Amino acid sequence: MRKAILTLLLVAVAATGFAQTEKTQTVQDGGTGPFKAVVVGDASLPNFTIYRPKDLSAVDKLPILLYANGGCANSTVQMRFLLNEVASHGYMVVGIGPYEEEDPIENWKNVMKDMYPEGKNVVLANGEKIKAPTPAEVKKRQEEQQKRRQAMMEARKNNPAPEAMRPRTYARQLLEALDWLTDQNVNPESEYCGKLDLCHVAAMGQSCGGAQVLAVSHDPRLTTCILLNSGIGDITMSGAGKSALETLHTPMLYIIGGPTDIAYANAAKDFVNIKKVPVVMVNTPPDGHHGTFYEMYGGGYAVAVRKWLDWHLKGKVGESALFLDTEYMHWKYPEWTVDRKNW
Repeated sequence: MRKAILTLLLVAVAATGFAQTEKTQTVQDGGTGPFKAVVVGDASLPNFTIYRPKDLSAVDKLPILLYANGGCANSTVQMRFLLNEVASHGYMVVGIGPYEEEDPIENWKNVMKDMYPEGKNVVLANGEKIKAPTPAEVKKRQEEQQKRRQAMMEARKNNPAPEAMRPRTYARQLLEALDWLTDQNVNPESEYCGKLDLCHVAAMGQSCGGAQVLAVSHDPRLTTCILLNSGIGDITMSGAGKSALETLHTPMLYIIGGPTDIAYANAAKDFVNIKKVPVVMVNTPPDGHHGTFYEMYGGGYAVAVRKWLDWHLKGKVGESALFLDTEYMHWKYPEWTVDRKNW
């Protein structure tokens, strides 16, 4: 009997496997933090991308950030600058989507063709300025968007869930990544063995990814949750609905790009509907739905995310000033506003 149990345990370990760094790349000189970061593709975790300090011997324990993408997309490229910056401050970041070497700058150029933030001069991380669209370009873009909406409505009539409309990712992947990290932390063959702080775990998502975070926010292993340009309001999306707010058990941070952000109304409803846990909602006009993710080192959003994580995952209480001291926030970011409750 004992031999059979031992055999099953060995099979389980073999099936889990150990971390196998396959590809790496350095982004923006590894970030501004004390631990230069690297983007990693791991053969044992093919559907995710890792952002972490390059020199693991220089760190003790790494708190964990799990990330879900805008559009519930299967790629972390658009958030690469922010995730890389956070990792450089001593975090293990795992995002949904396989390792890619696509240029984030080129990616953002294409995004801005469809959604340019009103009232903001866009400057990409490489210093390149993107011109605001002309009235004619705006009209053409609106016409194209209307055509796409009509096509989607027709597709729904013919098929309630056509393949092209199904999300390419699912909320449970965030917890699958955490399961993998848990295994790596005790696997003596893994480079992450004993390096991960599994008592301090954050889940973060942008837009549709924020709904994925809410869908798994009940998991007791989570320490805090962050929603970027996201909110559930009265809708249901990616397995989450308004009822998810009733089971929250962690401090919550919402960062919204002001009234022009399409998630603004839903986030405002969430703030009202969250009854029990501490919540902060930061508004950053005129950043709109795409925040500052295309800026150098992820811009102000990256600073806010890192400070929140330092506060809740590393116990650096001084970093709470950005969220709890209105005068300090206005000094650092004059255009930002903050609301908070249950503190």
